[in-house]
Amino acid sequence: MLELNRENFETEVLKKEGYVLVDYWSPSCEPCKAMMPAIEELAGKYGDKVHFTSLDITKARRVAIGQRVLGLPTIILYKDGEKCEELGADVVSAAAVEEMIRRHTGA
Repeated sequence: MLELNRENFETEVLKKEGYVLVDYWSPSCEPCKAMMPAIEELAGKYGDKVHFTSLDITKARRVAIGQRVLGLPTIILYKDGEKCEELGADVVSAAAVEEMIRRHTGA
């Protein structure tokens, strides 16, 4: 899974062709850290259809604000640089993320 930052976000997400999943998280967010193994497992399962990335918002707060990430954890699926779907803190689960991937990619 690729670690995003201020320097590579535009290239790896907004200018990337195809599907990109961004896991927005913070080291102080326990639910974020609890989701990480599930996201990594999904990356292994769907990595051929979706480019999996993560962004530590403490290192790129302006990027997160620019993407209107208001709470954590937040998972956003992009296609060709545009947001397809967003899962906020109230609905994030491994099953919800997998369903979102399947719905958009036909996997």
